[in-house]
Amino acid sequence: MSNVAKLALEDGTIFTGTAFGAAAEVDGEVCFNTSMTGYQEILTDPSYRGQIVTMTYPQIGNYGVNDEDLESAKPHLSGFVVRELSGRVSNFRATGDLDAYLKKHGIPGIAGIDTRALVRKLRTAGAMKGVLSSLDLDDARLAAKAKASPGLVGRDLVREVMPSQPSEWKGELSDWMKLGSTEAAPADEASRPHVVALDYGMKWNIPRYLRDRGFRVTILPGTATAADVLATGADGVFLSNGPGDPEPLKYAIETIQGVLGKKPIFGICLGHQLLSLACGAKTFKLKFGHRGANQPVINLQNGVVEITSQNHGFAVDEPSLPSDLEVTHRNLNDDTIEGLRHKKYPAFCVQYHPEASAGPHDSQYLFGEFRKLIGK
Repeated sequence: MSNVAKLALEDGTIFTGTAFGAAAEVDGEVCFNTSMTGYQEILTDPSYRGQIVTMTYPQIGNYGVNDEDLESAKPHLSGFVVRELSGRVSNFRATGDLDAYLKKHGIPGIAGIDTRALVRKLRTAGAMKGVLSSLDLDDARLAAKAKASPGLVGRDLVREVMPSQPSEWKGELSDWMKLGSTEAAPADEASRPHVVALDYGMKWNIPRYLRDRGFRVTILPGTATAADVLATGADGVFLSNGPGDPEPLKYAIETIQGVLGKKPIFGICLGHQLLSLACGAKTFKLKFGHRGANQPVINLQNGVVEITSQNHGFAVDEPSLPSDLEVTHRNLNDDTIEGLRHKKYPAFCVQYHPEASAGPHDSQYLFGEFRKLIGK
């Protein structure tokens, strides 16, 4: 079998490199992430469903993979693009290497291409549809397949990554995440305030943080109704991250409308967009998205700048905001909305990831703010 792989973009651009991971052909929206570490968390973040992810950091795979740093049970992205795949794993926590991990889960990768040229093209033209293949190596066919692929807009990708059944979350933050923590020990199980997390493709570090802040956590599929949520008797509702376009998710919007004002709400990423849509705002697709671990966000309530981890391709449209929503956080790179608060009801949300791992910890306080909002 050939070790050649090709990445074709919808505009006909072809990148030729070395295949790694699974021998396969996939389509997806080609995007890039500027994080220097955390590739395993990126691979297993369900928000990347339907995307071919390019890492801008030049060497990937040098610290291998392990079972502690997963954000879900398996990778969800379509394909993986790197400049250099490290031939050596050097970390005492590693239990395997990146190439074997992607093979195991059927995810193809391509290495050895000029990722800087690819990223410059995406920054100029915007995120593009693409095809990554180590099977079909015909340039014209691949470009045609890329152009004909479905893309992200208008698709419901949440149903492909959310859980099928409710569950109780018991997992705790790893000892690595707790280094330097000054948090008090959580209350015993019976006295913990109860939170329902609506799972649209939730990263596992989110319920770990909710547990760390003293909550008892019940996870419901993202298709749960308002009646399902209220029947739990929960003290608060969390809206998770997830993949793709928020506007097709009418079922999620209706559920949020049914619990808004009845329970305190905290949303992250897709949850932020869905809460905004439920309140009457609109969303739009960003040119190439925000994906990385160093995005500066200003907290408009106190003037503090937070360095944040982000992964989203859509944002809330500010001119569409209803009068009930107040902007609390703003991206300092492009001025887009990064946080909102409801003026009438106990509800707030942020576009970025305060639970980030790997990533900065500047925004972990938001989980404490949710606890204060619930008042228990």
